Amino acid sequence: MTRWKKVLLFMSVIGPGIITANIDNDAGGITTYSVAGARFGYALLWTLIPTTVALIVIQEMVARMGVVTGKGLSDLIRENYGVKVTFFMMVVLLIANFGTTVAEFAGWAASMEIFGVSKYIIVPSGAVLVWALVIKGSYRMIERFLLGACMLYLGYIFSGFMAGPDWGQIVKSTFVPTFKWDSEFIMLTIAIVGTTITPWMQFYLQSSIAEKAVGSEDYTMSRLDVVIGCLMTDIIAFFIIITCATTLFLGGIRINEAQEAALALEPLAGRYASALFALSLANASILGAIVVPLATAYFICEAMGWEAGVNKSFKDAPQFMWIYTALISVSALLVLIPKVPLILLMVLSSLLNGILLPFVLVFALSLVNNKRIMGKYTNPKSYNYISWATVVILVCLTAGLLYMSVATHLKN
Repeated sequence: MTRWKKVLLFMSVIGPGIITANIDNDAGGITTYSVAGARFGYALLWTLIPTTVALIVIQEMVARMGVVTGKGLSDLIRENYGVKVTFFMMVVLLIANFGTTVAEFAGWAASMEIFGVSKYIIVPSGAVLVWALVIKGSYRMIERFLLGACMLYLGYIFSGFMAGPDWGQIVKSTFVPTFKWDSEFIMLTIAIVGTTITPWMQFYLQSSIAEKAVGSEDYTMSRLDVVIGCLMTDIIAFFIIITCATTLFLGGIRINEAQEAALALEPLAGRYASALFALSLANASILGAIVVPLATAYFICEAMGWEAGVNKSFKDAPQFMWIYTALISVSALLVLIPKVPLILLMVLSSLLNGILLPFVLVFALSLVNNKRIMGKYTNPKSYNYISWATVVILVCLTAGLLYMSVATHLKN
């Protein structure tokens, strides 16, 4: 195959891996990285190396199942483990993703208010935009839109350079792990890893590969798509931490939300760095508001055996379209209602995602090692060792994060 043919083949396959990984850097993820940089400087940069390895391992397995089977993860779990198990997962993930979608619209509203736009204007406008894009658009159009919007994450890289960081110290902190016996340091260490791999990502990635009809002959290119996406998302996380560490940490400024970081950057790194940070947060939030409800509609319809896909109409896939519509509408409405306990919804969302993640990963590993399903594409022994070790570490870290999150919430 000539070089140009390889490039054209990759361009036809590219999309699901890059989109899924990048949109994991949503409002919640950006907040985690911003707070990590502001509270502890460059000290947590080293955590991104094992985090990237874990992300690549899990996402590659899920993508491989989508390529080989042509089915979504919910489909495979229902077919191999029964309706009851699938229904339980569906209910928990629905509630968790609802809380995540609310968080995305809250992040969208907060970031645009930095530019002086009222949330009572921007939230309904954003909701209509994301609804119309999926309901009226095709898979190819939506994929192109999401890929283009992913490029706006580069704003965080520019912000990082504008902050004027100490590159010598950054290299040292990245490759020489440091640890502090401080509850906040431990919690943020766990959070950086825990925010990277979420249940909805696995369902969305496999479903989007199946809908795109990526075949086993394109497996190598699909794997490359996944690896590039994983590297991109953690490079962005790397620069978010750098930006906040160089400015807010050195300035002794404490923050709790990503939008606070954007506002605090202006006097320290300049108006343009602040605007880029805020604009990138708005972009991440609105992309999350598109993909998380979409992932939810996919897995519920697959679990129930209903028609699903953005290429279908309301008539062809009514349940899929109504689930997506309901999630968008109710989430946007809640953000507009004064005194609604949004923080409680977000904490509940994190709790449910943490509980569900181990089950999703164990099911994925069991399915990917089933020769009846995967044929010659099952995991080799060496890959299984790495995969199971990754799962065990993620389960332990997620359990630790859940414990500390709940304990902190109860104290408050």
